[in-house]
Amino acid sequence: MNTQSRYHLSFNIGYPNAYDRAHKRTGSASMIYGNQVSIGCFAITDEKIEGIYTLCDAALKQEQIFFHVHCFLRMTEENISKYKEHEWFKFWDEELKPGYEHFETTLRPPNVLMTNGHYSFEYTNF
Repeated sequence: MNTQSRYHLSFNIGYPNAYDRAHKRTGSASMIYGNQVSIGCFAITDEKIEGIYTLCDAALKQEQIFFHVHCFLRMTEENISKYKEHEWFKFWDEELKPGYEHFETTLRPPNVLMTNGHYSFEYTNF
């Protein structure tokens, strides 16, 4: 949780995660924050960040040691088909889209795993 944000509330999403580290990606401080301004992070409205920030902060104050953040693009067939020639298409279509489709169908986020250098998902019925 970033209490010193230059924007309206923010928290770090934990980049690079295990997947990115396994692929030698570096960086830090990828944030979600309000003020609808972005220089490479996820900028949302002040109203939305207040709700999300409040939930995350409450979880941590109750001694929950972490919380998951799922960032999905709209991976509908119509949207993703626009990018068939993009260098990242196979990654989006084969590795990320199954998790997105699960969430859209069940409204339950999957548990995200990294297996042999690839994303995989574990689906629970909690």
